[in-house]
Amino acid sequence: MSEKRLAKALAAAGIASRRASEELIFEGRVKVNGAVVLTPQTRIDWSKDRITVDEEEVKGEESKIYFMLNKPPGFICSSVRPGAKRIVLDLIPNRNERLFTVGRLDKDSCGLLLVTNDGTFSNQVIHPSSNVVKEYLVKTVQEITADNLKTLSSGARIDRRWIRPKVVRKVRSGTLKICVKEGKKHEVRILCERAGLNIIELRRIRIGSLLLGTLQEGDYRPLSKRDRELIFAEKGEK
Repeated sequence: MSEKRLAKALAAAGIASRRASEELIFEGRVKVNGAVVLTPQTRIDWSKDRITVDEEEVKGEESKIYFMLNKPPGFICSSVRPGAKRIVLDLIPNRNERLFTVGRLDKDSCGLLLVTNDGTFSNQVIHPSSNVVKEYLVKTVQEITADNLKTLSSGARIDRRWIRPKVVRKVRSGTLKICVKEGKKHEVRILCERAGLNIIELRRIRIGSLLLGTLQEGDYRPLSKRDRELIFAEKGEK
């Protein structure tokens, strides 16, 4: 069957993740055969229908590509440049595909970030049902105390829900590791703020069992099939 749901088709074409594609549709930015469509479940056929996003025609599905990137601070996780600000995709130049980041790291954070044009893959990584753990290394102004760790472990209210990290562990006097599964916006920063800790550096070092490793800040490399499998393989805390 050649027909697909519109949101899924946009994700497969590398426009954005499926969730972000749905938002584009809800915002009235997607047209099918010249008419605005507001329903993500609308069935389309690439061989018959003309799809545009922000008046730019979408040609169809692209060959899927996958990268891991060591994001430096100061770059924004966006496919659209806000003014003259630097975006993560500046670090992967000379690509014709419609790349986007899998989830986000805020401007001041750094570390492991996935970049792709595969919306289905992106949705699998970020969807709560996948239970993919993200591990962060946090450096703080203060020396970390037992009380700080207790408060961090108890969680915080984020987006009207009480969220608890999976693991919190002190590494050195002013450094800790924290593992989370929810992926809420600014989750780690909110947890640390509630614990009275001021962050110097926040670096993501693991997604699932995929490690940042020795990849230098600002560099990227392709993800192999094995790398992608590691993302969904649970890693025990050592």
